[in-house]
Amino acid sequence: MQFVLDNIWPIFIAVLSGAMLVWSMIGNRLRGINEVDVNGALQLINHKGAIILDVRQPEEFKSGHVLNARAIPLGELEKRIGELEKFRDAPMVVVCRSGQRSSNASALLVKQGFKQVYNMAGGMMAWQKASLPVERK
Repeated sequence: MQFVLDNIWPIFIAVLSGAMLVWSMIGNRLRGINEVDVNGALQLINHKGAIILDVRQPEEFKSGHVLNARAIPLGELEKRIGELEKFRDAPMVVVCRSGQRSSNASALLVKQGFKQVYNMAGGMMAWQKASLPVERK
C-alpha cells in the first residue's frame, strides 16, 4: 500500500494513458471508422482498388507518401470534400503520419456519407517501418 501512495501520480498517468489507448480503439468503432493495419491497407489497395487519401500537410506529403495518394490536408478536407465525391462508394484508405489525423478525417468522411472508409493505423510511420514503397514529389 505504501508503494501505491508513494507513486500515485505515475500510476495515475499510466492508467490514464492506457484508458486513452483503449478509448481510441473503441471510439473509432463507435464513430463507424474501420481501422486497417499496413497489410490490410495493401490488400485494399491491390485487390479492391482503394483510393489513398493523405491528410498530412503539403511538406509532409512531399517528404514521402504512398504511391498514387491524393493529398488533402485535414484542415482543408471539409471544404474540398467535393473532390472526393466520385469515390463516395469506393474503398478509401486514409493516411497521416501516425493515424490520429487520419482517424479524424475518416470520421468526417463517414459523417459525409462515404461508405468504405478505412483509417490506416500507424500511418506513414508504420508504412515506412514495413519498408513499403514511398513516392517523393
